Amino acid sequence: MTDPDGLVDLHTHAISPDLPDLGQRQAGQSYRWPSVRRLDETSARILLGGQPYRMVDERCWSAPRRLKDMDEDGVALQVVSPTPVTFCHDAPAEPAAELAAAQNTWLAELVGHDPSRFRALGAVPLQDTERAVAELRRCVTELGFLGVEIGTRVGQRELGDESLDPFFDTAAELGALVFVHPADVTLDPRLAGLGIPFGAGMPSETGIAAAGLLAGGAFTRRRPGLRLCLAHGGGTLPWLLPRLDKGEQIKDAGVPAERLPSALAVQLYSDSLTYDTASLLLAVQRYGEQHVMLGTDYPFAAKEDPTGAVLMAPDDQLSPALKAAIGRDNARALLEGR
Repeated sequence: MTDPDGLVDLHTHAISPDLPDLGQRQAGQSYRWPSVRRLDETSARILLGGQPYRMVDERCWSAPRRLKDMDEDGVALQVVSPTPVTFCHDAPAEPAAELAAAQNTWLAELVGHDPSRFRALGAVPLQDTERAVAELRRCVTELGFLGVEIGTRVGQRELGDESLDPFFDTAAELGALVFVHPADVTLDPRLAGLGIPFGAGMPSETGIAAAGLLAGGAFTRRRPGLRLCLAHGGGTLPWLLPRLDKGEQIKDAGVPAERLPSALAVQLYSDSLTYDTASLLLAVQRYGEQHVMLGTDYPFAAKEDPTGAVLMAPDDQLSPALKAAIGRDNARALLEGR
């Protein structure tokens, strides 16, 4: 029987070993579609435009294997989301919508192995707002998903672009969680040359995307009640907020205090994947004690190991109540719609 006091891991990824290979069917297109090549029963290679991208194993698709790991790690429930290389927010809209729908159908099958232990965040073709809204509604109302996962930008558009308002307003209407996660394939190529795409690029990308939302008017323009969760503790955002506030005051000395980015940031959620107690505490300070939830990046190399390691700090650094909130209670409240 599952321990009701077990951890809830909001940030895990999966990919179907039978992901549709759109590159084989989109003749004449130069887009680098992701695909999966099975090597054997327990391993596969993700390809991007037909070229090797990443080796993966059965943890990405096998419910029994995931459950085994969860039991060993004290995880009562995983929220499973797409692997970011499959976002394809800059791809042609029609095949991107097909890819998102196929992933969501498969994720529903994965969750169906044990709905008491798995929930899902789906994929959406965010480059086409109408299609994205339709797939979001399917995810939440037909497939029973908690919400969806999206990237930090949509081609050349930022998440605060007015054209995306109907999508985010629909998410607020449905009470859906929108999990924002960077994709390494959209990072500045300079970072790879410096050897820091993971260490600096991904958190910076998330911080900039969130900063644009907070400072660009999207939060005051869009429907209230959106549950927007940032991966990796919000990346660089917690450190940026005081400077963002000062920037807004330089632009407009009369800006109301409640419209400053730091005031708006309390509407955000984040996961706990900071690898550091001080960084986690800063995220808690910025978003609030009820808005930070355990996330591990299972099953990839970035995975926190052991699960919940950042919560193992002494009680004088993280109180038992805060550990329980981050490790379990905040996510449970979100899952239950509270």
